[in-house]
Amino acid sequence: MTEKTASKYLINLEKQFANDNPVLLKASKIFQELDQIEYDLGLIEFDETTACKYSWWPIISLIGGNSTAKSRFINSYLGSEQLLSGIHVSSHKFTVLLHSKQTNSATLLGSALDVDPRYPFYQISSKIEQRQEGEGNRVNAYLELKTIQSERLKGKLFIDAPNIVTSQTMPVISLLTKHTIANSDLVLVFTDAFEQESPLVHELIQHIINYQDSNKFVYLIDEATANLNISNSNAIISLWQRKLSELGINTGQFIVLPNQQNAANLSASGYFAEIDQRLANVEHDRSYRVLDSLEKSIHDIEYIVIPEVKKGIALWKERSNISTVVVLSFIATLAIFAEIQIGILEFLIDPIIGPILLTVLIAVMVPVHLLISRIQARLIMHKLNARQKELHLMENLADMFEKNLTFSRMILPISETVGWNKKTRARLSQLTEKAKELVQALNDHFSNDNEQPNSLRSSNVKDFP
Repeated sequence: MTEKTASKYLINLEKQFANDNPVLLKASKIFQELDQIEYDLGLIEFDETTACKYSWWPIISLIGGNSTAKSRFINSYLGSEQLLSGIHVSSHKFTVLLHSKQTNSATLLGSALDVDPRYPFYQISSKIEQRQEGEGNRVNAYLELKTIQSERLKGKLFIDAPNIVTSQTMPVISLLTKHTIANSDLVLVFTDAFEQESPLVHELIQHIINYQDSNKFVYLIDEATANLNISNSNAIISLWQRKLSELGINTGQFIVLPNQQNAANLSASGYFAEIDQRLANVEHDRSYRVLDSLEKSIHDIEYIVIPEVKKGIALWKERSNISTVVVLSFIATLAIFAEIQIGILEFLIDPIIGPILLTVLIAVMVPVHLLISRIQARLIMHKLNARQKELHLMENLADMFEKNLTFSRMILPISETVGWNKKTRARLSQLTEKAKELVQALNDHFSNDNEQPNSLRSSNVKDFP
C-alpha cells in the first residue's frame, strides 16, 4: 500500500484551523485518512482530496424579490460605498462577496469560482451542462466573485442570488438556487420574494420546506412604514408568520429591518444587532455542516460508490461470459458440420489427439476471452464515467473498475472489487465513529453552561488561504 501524503488543500486547511478551531482541525485529519482509503481503492489521484467536495467557508446567502430591499440591505450592512454601483436588483448573476484588504473592489469572472475548490461553486459548470446543454461553458454568465473591504465579511462568504421573481433562465437559475441553499449555513430570505407568483418562487418555497428543520433560514422584513418599537415589529412579524404558514413554512427567525432609506450610518449603528447575533453562530453551523459532509463522504463510499462499481463488474462479467459462450457456440457449430462432412468424433475421443485438441482449444479461447473482456471493460468504463457525472461524484468509478482488469479476475468468477474487503469496511467504520465523536465534542461545548473554553474561541478572524 502506497502512503498518500496530505494534499496542498488539506495542508492549508490545517494551517487555518490549527489555532482557532480544533474540531475542524481534527476533521481535516479524518479527511486525510479517508483520502488514503479512496486512493488505495483507486478512486482519487495522489494529489487529490475528498475534502474539496464541500466549501469550508461559513456561507451566508441572500435571496430577495422584486424590490430593492436586498440590494439596500447589502450596501447598508456591509457599509461599503463601492457596492452601490456594483450590486443592484436587476443583477442576473450569483455574486459571491469576499473580504479583501484592498480599498478598491474587484470583480472576477465566474470561472474563478468554478475552478477553485475553496468556494461553494467548485466544478458547478459540469452540473450546469447536465441541466442545460451548452450552458456549462457560459458559467461567467451566471456567476461572479466580488472582493469587498468590509469587516463583516471577514472569514465568511456572502452569496447574493439574483432576483428570484424576474430571473428568466429557469433551468440554470433553478439549479444554482438549489445549490446555493443546500451549501449555505444561513439563508437570509427577504419577504418580498413571496409577494409575487412565479415558478421560481414555488421552487424556493419547496426548497425552504425541505430544509426548514435545519434552522438555516432567517426572514428579513423590509417595511418602509415600520417604526422600530416592539409592538409594531411584533405585529408585522405575526402577519408574515401567518402568510408563510399558509405556504407550508412554519419555522425560521423573523427580523424587521430598519428603515434603510431614512436612517443614516446604519452599518455603524446597532440597527443590525439581531442579524449580527445570528451571523455570529454561522461558524458553528459551518462546523456541523463540514462534519455532516465528512460522514456523508464516508457513507457514500460504501453505499453509492462501491455498489456502482460492483454493478459495473457484474455487467462486465455477464457480457464477457456471454460473448465467450457465443464464440464457443460458433466453434461447436463448426465442429458439428465437420463431423457431418468428414467425421472428427474419433479424433476427439482419441486418448492422445483428444487432449491435444482440448489444449489447443483452451490456448485459443483464453486470449480470445481476455480480448473480449478488455473490449467489454472499455464499454463499461464509458458507462461508469457517464454515471459518475450523473451522480456528481468526485470519485473516479472507471479507475476503480480498471483495477479489476487482471488476468485472474478475467478468468475466474470473482465479483468482489479489488480492495473492498473486511479491513477496508472496518477502516471506514472507524472513521465514521471518529466523525460522530467530533459531533459529540461540538455538542458538549454548547451544552456546557460555563463559558466556552479557549480552544473553541477565535482570538482573531483570519481570511482563508
